[in-house]
Amino acid sequence: MNRRIPSATFALAVCVTISAGAQGGPPAPGGPQPSTTRMVLKSKAPVSNEVLKVKLPRPQEADLANGLHLIVLEDRRLPQITFQIIIPGAGGYFDPADKIGLASYTAQLMREGTKTRTSPQISETLETMSATLNIGSGLSGPTASVFGGSLSENFDKLMDLTADILLNPAFAPAEWDRLKTRTKAGLIQNRTNPGFLAAETFNRAVFGTHPAGRLSPTAANLDAITPEALVEFHKTHYVPDHAAMAFAGDISLAEARKLVEAKLAGWKKAGVAKGSVTDPPAIGPPKVFLVARPGSVQTTLSVGTQSMIRTDPDYTALTVVNRVLGGTMGRLFRHLREEKGYTYGIGSFFSATQYRGSWTASTSVRTEVTDAALTDLLAEIAELRDKPIPASEFADVKRAIVGSFALALENPQQVLNYYVENWQYGLPADYWDTYPARVAAITPAQAQAAAQKYWAPGRLLIVAVGDATKITDVLKKKGELEISDADGNPMK
Repeated sequence: MNRRIPSATFALAVCVTISAGAQGGPPAPGGPQPSTTRMVLKSKAPVSNEVLKVKLPRPQEADLANGLHLIVLEDRRLPQITFQIIIPGAGGYFDPADKIGLASYTAQLMREGTKTRTSPQISETLETMSATLNIGSGLSGPTASVFGGSLSENFDKLMDLTADILLNPAFAPAEWDRLKTRTKAGLIQNRTNPGFLAAETFNRAVFGTHPAGRLSPTAANLDAITPEALVEFHKTHYVPDHAAMAFAGDISLAEARKLVEAKLAGWKKAGVAKGSVTDPPAIGPPKVFLVARPGSVQTTLSVGTQSMIRTDPDYTALTVVNRVLGGTMGRLFRHLREEKGYTYGIGSFFSATQYRGSWTASTSVRTEVTDAALTDLLAEIAELRDKPIPASEFADVKRAIVGSFALALENPQQVLNYYVENWQYGLPADYWDTYPARVAAITPAQAQAAAQKYWAPGRLLIVAVGDATKITDVLKKKGELEISDADGNPMK
């Protein structure tokens, strides 16, 4: 790896170099042990021990009478503007239990026609302007989002279209019927996908019935959702009271405010309280879950647990140690892919939002190496719990994290995203200015403490999807085993 880090945006003086991943010694004899790669690194970027110092441009902000919060990051270098609207309370977290997917389908159908525009007309208008406009809401998050962008000369028209879609969606029964038919076909296909089955089982095990565990609606959920339910959800949840609208590009705060007040004049304050969220219940005792998939030539594996909320003090330490384990060129990649050839890809990831998220390491391996791959994966996690990370490897990983952050600063929209995150989670105004220094300040002891806390053996759940006739005995050695079929029905 030898990549030069260009200068960051907004005339920031950014000078960062990234060194390649460290190589360790040979594995110890006597049983499965974490092992390091024997990859030959062709070159290394020059190494700098200087901490990246940045001061991001501050956005201008204002509150409107209807409760909408404006965030504007002005950048006149290019004649283009992007925006996003974040609407708390309009996410799938707030779906009724019998109508899971209601928020997601409300968002999708808003784009499929208004009281004066059909779906084809909306698409044609956007194509003519070379503009983008999308609306999305997940099955478990608390917010819905509207994203769009265009050249400056077309932005006024884009805002007209945005206002129409946001305020006047039609929710035509024919459009809902088409979407429902497509979705039901997808539900059937999902049950043949081992990755989906693993994620579904993992979410259920980690989050229980909490909204965070939602991965897909059911056919019964779809049948319970009507055009009238979509209309009511939109009316009740798409309100500006606690929302934000963020702009990046060729626009000032004064221009943005004038535009919003003119185009969204009909978006009136509803006087509703901000929806609250709660953490999922504490995770249960460690178990192994097997989803039987007869004849499968691969085993899909997930090892994971609950993580944290976004504002947890351990967030940066877990970011660093997770990068060591399952990031780009991390230990799992080097060991299970490069050395052993068990898999084409492996990684670990964690989420942290307003409620506790999850951490997971996942991969797919050949059925015959299921035992060895899972044993080695667990051994790598144990290694990070039990031993401090070597200094050279630790320094390389922290430089890589900071280097990726520096690259992101070249994109005004990404810089704006950082400030949207500040608004969503109440982070300090200088949070991203000090981010490189916080990463650099993490010690091996802090990283090991995070691994011990979040990856403790008593917290880890194992999920496997594969041929039960070939891997049941393997999985029984790892803990108490529960077996189900692809539809979630228990098996003996």
